[in-house]
This record gives sequence, C-alpha cells and structure tokens, in this order.
Amino acid sequence: MIELDGAQGEGGGQVLRSALTLSMITGQPFRMKNIRANRPKPGLMRQHLIAVQASAAVCGANVSGAQVGSQTLDFAPGPIRGGDYAFAIGTAGSCTLVLQTLLPALLAADQPSAVKISGGTHNAKAPPVQSLQRAYGRVLQQMGAEIDIELKRFGFYPAGGGEVLATVRPCPQLRPFELVQRGARRHGYAESFIAGVPANVATRELAVIGAGMGWTEEQLLHRGLPGEQGPGNALLLTLEHEHVTEVFTGFGEKSLRAETVAKQVLQETRAYLASGAAVGEHLADQLMLPMALAGGGSFTTNVLSSHAVTNADVISHFLPVRFHFGQSPDKVFCQLKTA
Repeated sequence: MIELDGAQGEGGGQVLRSALTLSMITGQPFRMKNIRANRPKPGLMRQHLIAVQASAAVCGANVSGAQVGSQTLDFAPGPIRGGDYAFAIGTAGSCTLVLQTLLPALLAADQPSAVKISGGTHNAKAPPVQSLQRAYGRVLQQMGAEIDIELKRFGFYPAGGGEVLATVRPCPQLRPFELVQRGARRHGYAESFIAGVPANVATRELAVIGAGMGWTEEQLLHRGLPGEQGPGNALLLTLEHEHVTEVFTGFGEKSLRAETVAKQVLQETRAYLASGAAVGEHLADQLMLPMALAGGGSFTTNVLSSHAVTNADVISHFLPVRFHFGQSPDKVFCQLKTA
C-alpha cells in the first residue's frame, strides 16, 4: 500500500488523478490522506469523485472513502478492462480532467474502449477539449497511441451539460519523445466560441488577437454556438509548429471585458513564443505521466509549475523514474531518467 499525502506540493486534485492513473497501470494500491488539503473546500468534489468512480469501473477496484467531501481514500486496483463506458459528472466539473485520468490506463487495456463523459468541457481550471485534441493528443500519437477525442456538445461553467466521447486502442508500450525544439511554425489561428452572449464579444476578442499577433481575417475565427449551450465564451489561440502544437485559452466572465480576456491570452502566448521552449506550462504538466510510462524522454518548457513538480513526486512513488530539471534564463529543461 503506497501512502500518499494529498497536501504535498500544490495540494490539489492533480495528486489524486495521477495516483489513480498510476495505480491502475502498475497494479499498486494506495491510500491518500489530506485530499485537496490546500483548496478552499478540501476533500473530494464531484468531478474528483467521478474520476475515482470511473477509475474503479475501468479496473474493478476496491475503494473506500469515495464520497463527496472525503479527505481520505483507499484504492486497490484490479486488471484494466477495455469496453464501453459512460460517466456523468452532473455539474460543470471538468470532463477533460476525468478523461486524462483514464486515457493512459485504457492504453494498457485488453481491448479497445469508448468513453463518454458529460459535464463541463470549457472552464477556467482545466484544459479545454481542443487542448486534448490538438496538443496532448498530438504528442500521444507521436508516442504510438491511437486515441480519438470528439467534442459532442459544449459545456460552459456554471451550467455544464457538455459531452465528450473518446475512443482508445490498446498500446503495449509508449515510445519516448524528445520535445526540446518546437520547430518552424506551420499555422496559427484564434477562435472565439460564444453561446448565449452578444456576438460583439467574439469580434472584440479577435480584434485584440489580430492586432497583437499581426494575423489576417482568415486566422481569426468566429465560432457561434447554439444559445442553449450557453451562456459561455471561450477564446482559443492555437499554434501549430513542426514538432508540437500548443493551445492557449481564456474564458469570458461577468464584469470581465472581452479585451481583457484577449490580452491575457495574448500575454501567455507571447511569453511562450519569446522563451523558445517547445511546450507551455500546462502541456508540460500533462506530458510528465506519459513520458514516465514510456521510460524516457525530455522537453523544454517556459514555465515549470508547482503542479508539475508535485506530479513528478507522485510519479516517483509508483515508477522507478526520476525527473531532472535544468534552468536557463528563458526556459526549463526536463529529462526523465530511470532511478
């Protein structure tokens, strides 16, 4: 039984999700205390509970402490089973975070899988579905994985109601990757998704991005959605490079000007471009677990978050690997080595 303290590092849900994924894949049970201890509302929230329940369903785990508000969890996995699964978060809690918990495990399943998750698809505390499709999914494909992620319906905070469908084929062994350079830029574009909010919100956001990036109208895409999928607004800026794709995201909120949303996205994008790093802060965090499963690899990032450092520590409890970080003036180099 691996003992984990959920208060370690940044003390959020990432500790739990990584532990669930690694427990399923390695077959090692774990006990976690102080779940999400550093959050305003500690313990399991609805989306974390669904991640636990979904993981248990996929591997037939024995679980105790799986209820909303619980700060202690015991998880003893069985063999991973492919097949068709459906999970409903019931709130605007993130579908993508639940999906990221399951995808690496289902690559180790005995047969192909299809997973449908309903809940939030676009909220400020999780990667949007397009990020999984374009950035995370592209790297997994380069590693040999066959995963398809389809956005069936948008689900904005606070209403939720979105739906994502992922299909996964087994992959016996992921290949290591080297993402030290991003390579030449092949394409760049911005999309403003709006549902149940005035159309000029998208126009204003895209105008700021166009001016800041020097982009033409063809690169500024107004994505109107049916009103019943809102109210909601998401601004996505996608950069496709030779070796990697990155997605930068901002979300409209009440009393937050459209120009402010766009400027925040622009600032994050410019920091990434100026650094010369291959991957941004959030993708760096997401790639650490697949890299550990592959048994090797390296990347450069412009920001090493507390999320990523915490993730590295959790991974080392389950796998005989260590992450080594090196800092230069404008980027961080991360390399995986076997312990």
